[in-house]
Amino acid sequence: MSKKHLWEQYGRTVAGPRTKWVTILIWILLAGGLSMLLPSAKSQENNNAANLPADTQSVVSEALAAREFPGDAGVPALLVWHRSGGMQDGDLAGIQSVTRTLEQAPLTHQLVVPPLHKMPPQALRSQLSQDQSTLVLPVIFQKGSDTEALKADLETLKEKTAALLGADPFAAKTDGAELSARVSGPVGIQVDAVGLFKSADVSLLIGTVLLVLVILLLIYRSPILALIPIVGVGFAYAVVNPLIGWIASMGWIEVDSQAMSIMTVLLFGAGTDYCLFLIARFRQTLKEEKDKSKALLNAISDSSGAIAMSGFTVVLSLLALLLAKYGAYHRFAVPFSLSILVMGIASLTLVPALLAVLGRTSFYPFIPRTREMQEERAARTGKPVPPARHPHPYSNIFSGWIVRKPWTVALSAFILLGVLASFAPRISYTFDTLSSFPEDMESRQGFAVIAEQFSPGELAPIKVMLDTDGKQVDGAAALKALPFVSKVSDPVAGKTDPTLVAYDVELNMNPYSAEAMDTIPQFYTAMEKALGGSGIGEPGDKVWISGQTATQYDTRETGDRDASVIIPAVIILIALLLLVYLRSIIAVVYLIATVLLSYFSALGLGWLVIHYLLGADAIQGFIPVYAFVFLVALGEDYNIFMISGIWQKSRTMPLSRAIREGVMESGSVITSAGLILAGTFAVLGTLPIQILVHFGIITAIGVLLDTFVVRPFLVPALTRILGKWSFWPGRYTPIPEEEPALQGGRGKA
Repeated sequence: MSKKHLWEQYGRTVAGPRTKWVTILIWILLAGGLSMLLPSAKSQENNNAANLPADTQSVVSEALAAREFPGDAGVPALLVWHRSGGMQDGDLAGIQSVTRTLEQAPLTHQLVVPPLHKMPPQALRSQLSQDQSTLVLPVIFQKGSDTEALKADLETLKEKTAALLGADPFAAKTDGAELSARVSGPVGIQVDAVGLFKSADVSLLIGTVLLVLVILLLIYRSPILALIPIVGVGFAYAVVNPLIGWIASMGWIEVDSQAMSIMTVLLFGAGTDYCLFLIARFRQTLKEEKDKSKALLNAISDSSGAIAMSGFTVVLSLLALLLAKYGAYHRFAVPFSLSILVMGIASLTLVPALLAVLGRTSFYPFIPRTREMQEERAARTGKPVPPARHPHPYSNIFSGWIVRKPWTVALSAFILLGVLASFAPRISYTFDTLSSFPEDMESRQGFAVIAEQFSPGELAPIKVMLDTDGKQVDGAAALKALPFVSKVSDPVAGKTDPTLVAYDVELNMNPYSAEAMDTIPQFYTAMEKALGGSGIGEPGDKVWISGQTATQYDTRETGDRDASVIIPAVIILIALLLLVYLRSIIAVVYLIATVLLSYFSALGLGWLVIHYLLGADAIQGFIPVYAFVFLVALGEDYNIFMISGIWQKSRTMPLSRAIREGVMESGSVITSAGLILAGTFAVLGTLPIQILVHFGIITAIGVLLDTFVVRPFLVPALTRILGKWSFWPGRYTPIPEEEPALQGGRGKA
């Protein structure tokens, strides 16, 4: 039995005269039943999930610090008090009343608050900045506390403060004459980060849906057709959401708000694409086949293989994120791959069933009809038969140009993409969480005040711990000798191990910056030498370093390790899938090569936009891996859909003509699909979260390059250049070229 016959049988199963209603009913029962029986993904979100493995050096050091130096076992919120021109006595008295209240009636998750109310005025003033305008009050909270619980505690703190002072210092401007207060430090950053993603969920969903609807209406000019992909995606989301919630409730995976936000974009963008692949083919067959049922079966048999292959490619590529050690990468794998899997099933079952019910009405008011139907309608209504519509003249010109001058087309595309890719190595990366926040975000404003009035390292001190073996070691002198150290505390002995000594160190730079992370190996080297070693000992032998800077250093190292594993894994998986589907090693090589070139071009052009137009000094270090997985997997979607059409046509016509017709037939659907996918990722650029803005820009640019350069020009040109070798080692019997086809498509071609 041929593949075409198998897909036709499948089409009758999901979209036959009776089975179409069964298919729709099954989806309704699935969506409704799962939503009622299983918890939602949102209810299972854990935005405090660990990102680093337990054996990572900074994690081990944190555990050691919590055990031996329990006074530092919590996580601080830094209350930054500031009044331009200098603090007044009344300001200090008000702050003392706040610490008194917090000591007498602690917040739910509060551990420690400095007893400023017990300090005499002169001693308290010694804690202020040099110009007497700023005071930093650390309030220590329980480590591992839920973000929502911390947010509630901070809101309670602000309410109590406003009541005690008779005014709300958290609403006052930091550069004004009033007393202002801001919550910064690890707790403030954590609460702000989660709040940004949660506030973005609804706006992201609404923006994505509206964008998809508008683009579909502009392209197809049919309100019914515009709703079909939205309905398909909606049902898929209604099934995916409780499934992810259930899997998370079983403890098999962790989900967070960031993953769910991007999953929504992916579902609508990629899901709509899969629907359009079938819808476009259905519309084309309706112009050739009078019977709508036969037309739908033909459309299913022609497009379902490519849709299934495209979806499977993306699913496996996203599952490669399970190889990651970094938690944020790992947490993306299951929600993303499961959403694409369910959406692929919906586009192959629910969408055909909906099209079977609606038939030609799906395209109202521009209903596709055969020439015979148009003549019958004209005879019945007395209206003239509309002229036959031909492919867009530009499609004809471009496809003919590709066939006639493939070397010129390929070299032009390579030069364009190569120039853009040359900017990729110039990208600067950062792991600074604060830099991704809007400038008016509270924790970022608080840090700005600290950086201006104190050493910026006060925001997140580093704890350096030494195993002295009972020897006299002047660790403080070795630390103070480092040029990037601003302040070193007195040594403190361990609680259970007195030979363990700890120092709190403040840097003279932003502790979240890349420069600060680069100092961590130098700390290890300096401390090993202070202990009498060579300075090349392994971290954790005698020296341990904890704190936010050490955590971010390990984050960068873990991310680099994951990139070296995930990127090759994705390439290998896609190569194997393409090899099985196309049975051509040569085609696999140049299809993957073109998508990789497109990826680096997207990074380069994205950097030009982000750096020179938006003024950003760096992009988040996680973005290249995220963008790679999405762009390579989704880019191959379009290649698969187009190349499969060329492969099919090459069995019955010369390759040059197959390329021309394949490009023309796939052009409109891939262009519309690419615009929708790029648009959905571009919606991320409207959010107040810089990491999502940058990710959205780079991914959208990559999709557009695939849509308008790689797919319509580079891939078909390479196929034309390689000729029969494109199929090697698969079997291919060339059909003699028609001379008109070589002349640019005149005559039959």
